[in-house]
Amino acid sequence: MQVKEHPDAVRALACSGDLDEMVNGVVRQYQKKEKAAGLAIGIIRNNGEARTWGYGYTNSTHSYRIDGETLFALGSVSKGVTGEVVAGLVNKGQLRWDDKLSDLLPKNIPLSEDAKNITLLQLATHTSGLPRQNMNKDMLESFLRYLYTGDNFYHELDSDSVVNDLSGFTKPEKREPQYSNLGYALLGYILKLKTGEDIQQLSYDFIFRSLKMDNTSFYATRLKDYPYRAIGHAGDQPKFIPRGEVVPDWHFSNNMVAAASLYSNVDDLLKYLRAHIDGSKNGDLNMAISDTEKVYFQRAIEAANIAWVTDHISHQTITYQVGYIGGYSSYIGFDKKHQNAVVVLQNTFNWSNYIGHDLLLRMAMADDYRGKCH
Repeated sequence: MQVKEHPDAVRALACSGDLDEMVNGVVRQYQKKEKAAGLAIGIIRNNGEARTWGYGYTNSTHSYRIDGETLFALGSVSKGVTGEVVAGLVNKGQLRWDDKLSDLLPKNIPLSEDAKNITLLQLATHTSGLPRQNMNKDMLESFLRYLYTGDNFYHELDSDSVVNDLSGFTKPEKREPQYSNLGYALLGYILKLKTGEDIQQLSYDFIFRSLKMDNTSFYATRLKDYPYRAIGHAGDQPKFIPRGEVVPDWHFSNNMVAAASLYSNVDDLLKYLRAHIDGSKNGDLNMAISDTEKVYFQRAIEAANIAWVTDHISHQTITYQVGYIGGYSSYIGFDKKHQNAVVVLQNTFNWSNYIGHDLLLRMAMADDYRGKCH
């Protein structure tokens, strides 16, 4: 987090309102440290006009300039859409938050006593106690191969064998949020089982069509701009591939689609975020959004919502999601009090996500600024 070190930048934004200066300054500082191949940034300030910035190219060999229309893989930002679909189904009475795995899964699937009692809400809020992924020999071998090749190592979670290790699950002694791709792969399994629809159709019917998100899909190859997408590059990961080299796209076809398969661009994601800061014309969607934004496990940093997390920093409240997949990093976040929203998409795998937080905090502090401008 950089904003505390730059009170002059907060004052400058409060007095000038110059978003270009703020964004360009933050990106220059970030690029010195992280060397992202390309970046796309979008901002809504005080529920005003949506603005976008693009830096770099989709790939050095294709040389399409990045802008607000450039497609990126979003990784775990997919979970926010899935969480809202689940919330909508709960509000319609098709599911209940206190439904347990013993009720939700077929009776022939062996479950430990602890696994039987995992609820739908615990899966959605990462409080089930399930690990990030299945911890077995096949997963370890796939992960080691990934470090050298960049290949997808979540094939097991994508298949219906995602349920295989539940018979040996023991819940942790302390119940607290623990990020789980396994948990969201199970949600993907449950959604198909209970609705007969895949997550793309459910999301289109409930979210994408209503918000006119025409360039967003869990099945990216169906999008007309897919050939011009940002190409993923190695960064902090995969560990043994040089930074800046192109790495393979990850593709899912089954349960992990709901957890990590979404592609979108800054323009569409700003429509999505505006619905979170100002509401949409769809009352059912607004109710689901409100449910996913609630804090279900309170703490100052990374309080658990449904897929979203909330940080309380420097007297500001920021709700956000991050995603990392293949050669991509993504961030979406909003500040409901000031009606500000930020999207940051990178076609490099960089663990750091401070750009989004930095921009939201600078805008919030500038909105609250009561000092002199001269």
